[in-house]
Amino acid sequence: MTRRPYDVVKRALDLTVASAALVATAPVQAVVAVAVAKNLGTPVLFRQARPGRDGAIFTLVKFRTMKEVDEDAGLVTDEQRMTRFGQLLRSTSLDELPSLWNVVRGDMSIVGPRPLLPAYLPLYSAEQARRHEVRPGITGLAQTSGRNALSWAQRFTLDVAYVDRRSAALDLRILWATVRTVFTREGVAEEGGVTMTPFAGAEAFSDGAP
Repeated sequence: MTRRPYDVVKRALDLTVASAALVATAPVQAVVAVAVAKNLGTPVLFRQARPGRDGAIFTLVKFRTMKEVDEDAGLVTDEQRMTRFGQLLRSTSLDELPSLWNVVRGDMSIVGPRPLLPAYLPLYSAEQARRHEVRPGITGLAQTSGRNALSWAQRFTLDVAYVDRRSAALDLRILWATVRTVFTREGVAEEGGVTMTPFAGAEAFSDGAP
C-alpha cells in the first residue's frame, strides 16, 4: 500500500469541509431527525459496524431509512421495511448527512469507496480488497457512475480505479458529479429492488451480472 502526499492534504480538507458542513447542515439535520422520528420512529440514527482503511472497523452513522424488523407485522425484508419516506431520504442522500461526523473523526473521507459490511471482508479477491487502502467515502467514483444500479464487479473495479488515480482533480470531478446524481436520483437501487443484492463473493459475480 502506497501513501501519497495528497493523502495528507486530503485529510486536512476533509476535516475542514466536514466540520463546516456539519454546522451549515445542522438546521436541515434537525428537520430530518424530526421527520424520521415521525415516519419511522426512534432511534432516528442508524448505526452499523463497517470496515474502514486497512479494514479497521468503525461505527457508521446515518439517518434511518427503514422500519425496524417486525415479524408479526410482516416487516422482515428490505422491501417490506422500506417506506416512500425512506426512499426519498436515500434518493436525495439526506440520510448521509450524519456521516459527516465520521469524516471529522477520521473514520471516513468525503470521497472514497463506500464502506460496506464486515462480513464481506473475507469474500473479496486480492484486487477487490485494495478498496480498503484508502478511507471509505460518503461519495465515490462508483456512486457517480451508477450507484446501486452497477454490478458488484463494476463497483469494485471503480473503487480500485479510484485508489490508483486519487487526486484533488478527481475528487472535485466526483463531487460535482455527485451533485448531478443527487438531483437526478439515478441508481438509488438495483433494478427490481430497493437496495442492492448482498455480495456473495468474488467468484459469484462477473462484470455485467448483479
